[in-house]
Amino acid sequence: MNKTLAICLATIAPFVFGATAHGADLRGHGGPVRAILVTPDGKTAITGSFDSKAIVWSLDNGEAREVLLFHDGQVNAVAALPDGRFATAGTDGRIAIWEHGRDAPARILEGHAAPVSALAVSADGSMLASASWDTSVRVWPLSGGAPRVLEGHRGNVNAVAFLSDGTLVSAGYDAAVILWPHEAGVAPVRVAMPAPLSTLATTSDGRLFVGAADGKVRELDRSGAILAEVQVSSRPVIALAASADGKHLAAAGVDEPILLLDTASLKPERILDASGAPVWSLAFGAGGDTLLGGGGDNLVREWNVATGKRRGAPARGQTDPMADYAGNPDAKVFRACIACHTLDPDDGSRAGPTLHGIFGRKIATLPGYRYSPAFRKMNIVWTPETVAKLFELGPNAYTPGTKMPEQTIGNPDDRAALIRFLQAETRTD
Repeated sequence: MNKTLAICLATIAPFVFGATAHGADLRGHGGPVRAILVTPDGKTAITGSFDSKAIVWSLDNGEAREVLLFHDGQVNAVAALPDGRFATAGTDGRIAIWEHGRDAPARILEGHAAPVSALAVSADGSMLASASWDTSVRVWPLSGGAPRVLEGHRGNVNAVAFLSDGTLVSAGYDAAVILWPHEAGVAPVRVAMPAPLSTLATTSDGRLFVGAADGKVRELDRSGAILAEVQVSSRPVIALAASADGKHLAAAGVDEPILLLDTASLKPERILDASGAPVWSLAFGAGGDTLLGGGGDNLVREWNVATGKRRGAPARGQTDPMADYAGNPDAKVFRACIACHTLDPDDGSRAGPTLHGIFGRKIATLPGYRYSPAFRKMNIVWTPETVAKLFELGPNAYTPGTKMPEQTIGNPDDRAALIRFLQAETRTD
């Protein structure tokens, strides 16, 4: 049975990208962050994770707008579509087409017989391409209709992208790149590479880069010939991204820092510290001045491209939402909740319901908020004891079947601090 989209009670740290960045890390996924995108308008980011969830973030104010659960397994890929829609794909072999604010996918694309590893959208927005471990690539008309099935790989297809002229490119574990011309009757070009391939990236001017298991990034021309190569890691390259302005390329190998390259020369510009966590996904901000990295420690971090430093200072005109509680030591634990929950009833709900008046309220009863079906079936009243138990055991154990991002508070003193803060700041009198 298909699961529905849920916008849920969540414990996710505030995170804002781009020019308005606060610079705090995004916390909320219960597994490595496998996919990241920033929409072309620069206002929204979407992340997908091994925890089977996708999260939609506002880049204007750092709020988590939606937490989506549909896939039976990890979310491997996300893609921005025309008209504000987006797509997610995962290990269940399905592709979900979403419209913001809907409780379920607007459309589900099925046909792959193995995990979908990557998605790409054509420049004109008419086609969605998917790469799968069933050795095939499929090209789906977004207006509807059956997909075009492309077969030629001899193993897992790990990456797919459109070049600026409409040519589709795929790369796989079979150490092959295949260029699929969009013109009818033209044969694809299959190119053998020196090592298995995990990822690829293209630029707006039609340049093509592939990342391989030998730790190298190579640039290819339209015939598949290698134009240049650079050793970026001693381990397999698993994440690769090109900035929209074509100036920078970012690459990450297993368990190694991110290397930022000058795209014109492929010379390394700087190393970005990922705090020792494997980097599974990379995406540049819309303006190319920031880089987002999804880690194996379940976090998303942001770096300033010009300096290579982690973003950390509040931007001009931005305020810390927890500034009013700066002198309250109990407020520190609540910082991981502020992106999804408000305390003031006049502020309404975010991705999770407002916590105003939470104590004494039965689960899933706040008027006007859309709860997941699993929440509505539970007979829990929120008290200091039940809220503490939620974070002692974690949402998956205490409220099984819900769509909350996994988060626990292992220290009893921290749980007590959170309860004290909520008792003081959510009372209705």
